[in-house]
Amino acid sequence: MDVKRDILWRVYLSYIIMVAICIAILGKAFYIQQVQGSYWKGLSDSLHQRIISIPAERGTIYSEDGQMLSTNMPKFDILIDFRVDPLHDKNGKLFREKIDTLCDSLAYLFKDKTAYQYKEELTKAYDAKDGNYEFKKKIDYHQYLKLTNFPLFKLGRYKSGLIAIEKNTRLNPYENIGYRTIGLARDENKVGLESSYDTVLAGQNGRQLVRAIAGGVTVPVQEGEFEVAPETGKDIVSNIDVFIQQVTEKALNKMMIANAAQTGVAMVMEVKTGKIKAIANLGKMGEGVYSENLNYATRVTEPGSTFKLVTLLNALEHGVKLEDKINIEGGLWSYGGKQVKDAETSGTHETTVLHAFEESSNVGMAKLIVNNFVPNPQVYYKQLSKLRLDSTSGIDLQGEGRPQITRPGDKLWAATTLPWMGFGYNIAIAPIQTLTLYNSIANNGVMMRPYLVNAIKEEGRVIKAIGPKAYPWSVASSNTIKSLQIALEGVCINGTAKKLFANSLYKVAGKTGTALVSNGAKFYTEGIFQSSFVGYFPADNPQYTIAVIIINHPHAANHFGASVAGPVWKEIADRLYSTYIQNKMELATSFKLKDSQQFTFSVSKNALKAISKNIVIPFKDSSLNNEWVMLQGAGQNMKAAIQQLADTAMPNIVGMKLQDALWICEKKGLLVKCLGKGKVVAQSIAQGQPIIKGQQIQIQLN
Repeated sequence: MDVKRDILWRVYLSYIIMVAICIAILGKAFYIQQVQGSYWKGLSDSLHQRIISIPAERGTIYSEDGQMLSTNMPKFDILIDFRVDPLHDKNGKLFREKIDTLCDSLAYLFKDKTAYQYKEELTKAYDAKDGNYEFKKKIDYHQYLKLTNFPLFKLGRYKSGLIAIEKNTRLNPYENIGYRTIGLARDENKVGLESSYDTVLAGQNGRQLVRAIAGGVTVPVQEGEFEVAPETGKDIVSNIDVFIQQVTEKALNKMMIANAAQTGVAMVMEVKTGKIKAIANLGKMGEGVYSENLNYATRVTEPGSTFKLVTLLNALEHGVKLEDKINIEGGLWSYGGKQVKDAETSGTHETTVLHAFEESSNVGMAKLIVNNFVPNPQVYYKQLSKLRLDSTSGIDLQGEGRPQITRPGDKLWAATTLPWMGFGYNIAIAPIQTLTLYNSIANNGVMMRPYLVNAIKEEGRVIKAIGPKAYPWSVASSNTIKSLQIALEGVCINGTAKKLFANSLYKVAGKTGTALVSNGAKFYTEGIFQSSFVGYFPADNPQYTIAVIIINHPHAANHFGASVAGPVWKEIADRLYSTYIQNKMELATSFKLKDSQQFTFSVSKNALKAISKNIVIPFKDSSLNNEWVMLQGAGQNMKAAIQQLADTAMPNIVGMKLQDALWICEKKGLLVKCLGKGKVVAQSIAQGQPIIKGQQIQIQLN
């Protein structure tokens, strides 16, 4: 009996303890839920919700004619929350009904899996009730729009579980064109205009409350609502001309490959304004492969013979005349224990200063320095300051190197320092400075600050215009400028560039340069030459100044400025002349012409046949089966000749009516600007000239 009572006592005690524990648990749960509920809920939110920074949309960089050079393109990461109730209501009726047509659409859009594979993949995630299923990453905007209209997904986020996380990606629509100039905003590695105008383009970041879901992914607590809305960056309009940039890069790249060169830069500046229309920077990345890896336009280097312009300018300002006599010692002269040697020893002794410059005589330029400036070097250095060669050019690009000039009293100063500087050694300047200097001669002594951006815009409205800046002094007297222009033209008529421009349609003024350059610790022992040509055209009415500087591979057989840099310069100038300059002259003439000349009419073959049935126009047809013909002649002597329309060359559209001219030009991808009414009487791109998509053509109607 005692044993039974003892057992029952223990059972009752255990029961009472369990009941007490249950009551305590229920009481604690009630206390947590009702009394501390708001505290724990807030703590939960603080662990799963947080405010994050929302990057502002970066502004766009445009070319001068409105084409996008660097812009934001939205990309979307697609997640699916298979836990949403509508997908599981009525035993998943909605999901089962829509999955087949959805997968068909997905397979057609992405073309990476079959509809069956998509169905298998999505069904597996659906059955697992995956709340953070990563479906697609970085799809573009057009794919996103189509996706949101697919069966099931078009029902929206809260019925289909579709979650789209938008991310902006910085893209250059023209790929790597002008990369080092335009730049590309990637994390901290911004270069070019993206770096120089970063604060303008960046805008102001916003703040948004988000919650964390599985996998570390966050989604907005309330879609489209921000603590602080991000402020979009402003746009900038550059002076870059896409056509000129493409022409410049193509010409430079062709020579770099042909000569297996190491680095090269080519630049185009508008004479009157200082606008930089193109900068191409190419460095060797592999055999026959070149890329815009560094901005060589702003990296200092010994200029070589293109610096002889400075020496001649200083000498002329010091009282020397072009017709003065100078003894160039047959091209070999000893001074200060060292030899000055011309590139080619001609045996010529007494000649004129002009001829010495035209033939790029190192001896001649060194003697000009010795005869005029060695007794008082400060006169020479004062002129360098006036030419702004002891400071940077002021171009709106970060990272321009400062000139390196050896002065009297410096550690490296020697008796030969100044004479050698006379032909481009013992001094290092950036190519952009050389371009600016030559442009000032083309601009009759007025030096323009080189610049790349002409406007800052906000929502399409110009909020800041950036115009040309001329320095308030002439680089030299008017007589000196005129003499320098004569000398630069003489180089291209009688001197080192004579062969290069022998059959040119326009006058050129410029200077060749060939310099042995140092290669780091190996100094000048590797035989690496820098080939240059800098000049402007047309010489009688300068429009553009171009500089081309190429550093060749060691011991390159072809390394002279006239044969390496010169052809690149000429190819660029030829394209600019035919596209932008020659047409102005032709169109100006065409304004004065009346439509009373011999009849010329371009028309489709079928249209001509239809016309001839209704109007009696006797003509001879030699066009065979061509689609387009050119009807020419007068009176009874009409002839229908073949009208060639090659894919990559400009056809003759003179004589066409506007509708036909537009059809042909737009089919070839050209941007058309029309002046006047009637039929075409002049075209800015001459017949047979190479054309590229996006190039602009101006046509004059009678």
